Order: sequence, then structure tokens, then C-alpha cells
Amino acid sequence: MGCECSKLSACCSGSEYGEAAPEAQDVENEEKPGVDNVPVFCEYSIETLRTATSGFAMENIVSEHGEKAPNVVYKGKLENQFRIAVKRFNRSAWPDARQFLEEARAVGQLRNRRLANLLGCCCEGDERLLVAEYMPNDTLAKHLFHWETQPMKWAMRLRVALHIAEALEYCTSKERALYHDLNAYRIVFDDDVNPRLSCFGLMKNSRDGRSYSTNLAFTPPEYLRTGRVTPESVMYSFGTLLLDLLSGKHIPPSHALDLIRDRNIQTLTDSCLEGQFSSDEGTELVRLASRCLQYEPRERPNPRSLVTALVTLQKDTEVPSHVLMGIPHGAAALPLSPLGDACLRMDLTAIHEILEKLGYKDDEGAATEVCF
Repeated sequence: MGCECSKLSACCSGSEYGEAAPEAQDVENEEKPGVDNVPVFCEYSIETLRTATSGFAMENIVSEHGEKAPNVVYKGKLENQFRIAVKRFNRSAWPDARQFLEEARAVGQLRNRRLANLLGCCCEGDERLLVAEYMPNDTLAKHLFHWETQPMKWAMRLRVALHIAEALEYCTSKERALYHDLNAYRIVFDDDVNPRLSCFGLMKNSRDGRSYSTNLAFTPPEYLRTGRVTPESVMYSFGTLLLDLLSGKHIPPSHALDLIRDRNIQTLTDSCLEGQFSSDEGTELVRLASRCLQYEPRERPNPRSLVTALVTLQKDTEVPSHVLMGIPHGAAALPLSPLGDACLRMDLTAIHEILEKLGYKDDEGAATEVCF
């Protein structure tokens, strides 16, 4: 059974990067080039996506985009090896096929290096699926709250804040200022370990769930009153995100604001960041978070002013994100040995300690080679 908007439901699995064949592309998209080799938006058949995800296999379920059951996200690969993330909605999430297609097509017009861009959708029968760029390096929640090897550095936290502010500024400039449930699970990391904002939150809310999580402590106060998301609501959520970056924990805004009013900022700050930033830098980030968390929506900043403020705070701008994060460059890279990791970080002290433990003596003509 096909989508009721059958003229818009063509498969696009043929050409490089997964673009639609000319007859499958919307007329308004035909002349538009992709941004950074990202294909223009098109519509996929359910069979193409079923093949790409190995039949929506459980082992291909991922959490990179922060989605929860019943709206599951799968990783997949098209015939041309282009990697994708496929969000499969609950059957009742979008009962109106035309509304789903219109929303997806509108979000699919956006193309920006700060977004995990929407590549296409599928609307056949009861099926409602979104197709986005696949981001292989997990979510901000994983790196910030559940890190295994090293906590996120201050410079990287500032970079995350700037990149997401830039993503919101771009979306606002394209008249897509509403973003639903902005949180650390909605921020994903690409092949270069640069942070990007998931496009899934740009879809207007449907029956797939609430615009915000059920934890009322993190919900904008005006949403509790009206049930509506506004651009100012997004700024409130950005404020909670700044608190996450500062504290390394998901602290309720009311508690954080109490600490700020009591000038107890040290309690609010992640102890892992000790010595990585000046008091002025910490104070400025707290000031920005406080502005975003104002009770009155009209008193909150807009994305452009946030970008302006955050640009001045950036540190180690010449250092690639994968180095700051201590993650090997490239999704297929093998795990590094402790010595290789120390070399990647250019940590001479760690290198010296490892060599001493190995008993390496370069002045004694040792024959043993050091393995990276």
C-alpha cells in the first residue's frame, strides 16, 4: 500500500551519496547542490531503508540521536556505502501523511555543517521514517555524563556550546526557530568529532510524544502553562545545556539558580575542570546560562547574541576536536595503545613515564623497538 501522497514517494537509492534519480527529486531541489557533499532531500522507499538497516535489525539500533522507544533510530548503509541514521516512528505518530511529508520536506531544505542534516524520508502505508546523516561518535550525554577514558575538556565544552548556538542561529535565519526538547542527547558527534545538532528535533511535534521530557524540573515554565514551544523556550533549554557543560551533571535549573544567587559557583562547577579556565570565563558562562533561564521569556537572549558572546570565550581553536576529545580520527580507527594515546595528546610527561616503565634506554643502545 503506497503513501497517499504517491507522487512524492519515489525511491532514491541510485546515485552517489544516495541522491534521488532526477525523476524522483522535487522540482525545487533539482538545481540545488549538496553542502559539503550532503545530498539534497529526497524520498526513499521502505524497501531501500529495510535493506540499508538489514531489515531494521536490533543490532543496528543506536542511541546517537537521543530517541526513545517506540520511535527507534537505526544505523544503516545505502548501496553506495553512504551511512545513514533512520528514525522509524510509531504507527500512530503521524496519522496525516501529507503533514508528515510537508514537515520533513521543510526540515530537509536545511543544510548546515552544524546540523546532522535530514537527507530524506519515507511515507508508505503506515510507515513514517526520517533519514539523516549518521554521526558515529556518540552523544554529548555519553561524553559528558558517562565518559570512560577522560572527562570532556573545558575548551571542548565551549566548542559544543558555540556550535549548537550557531546551529540554532542558522535554523532561526531559515524560519525554523522551534526545536523540541533540546538536551545533551540531541547533540551528536561526526567523523571529525565535531558536535552537531540532530535534525530530528526540528520536526513539529506530532503524536510521538511530548515536546519536552516528562521531567518537569527541566521544562520551560511557559510550556507548563500553555503546552506550546516558542523560540524563547528553546533558549531556556539552551540554558540547561550550558549548566550541563559547566557541571558535568544534569542539574535542575532551579537548584542551579539558587547556587548562582548564593555565589556558590564552585559547587556548580565540574571538579574535573579544575585549573582549565579562569574565573572570568566561568563567570561569563554562568551569566549566559542565567540569562537563558530567566522566568520571563522576553528577557532571554536570542541565538545570535549567544553566538557573539560564546565566540569570545573559545580556547584552543586550532586544536582539532578529535584531539581535544582523545578520540582517534576516523570512524574505522583502531584503539590506541597508552603510548599512542599520549603521543596523540602530545603529553610529554605521560610519554616519559610510559618509556620508563618499559625500561627503554635510548642511550644504552637498546634493541627493543617501541610499539605504537
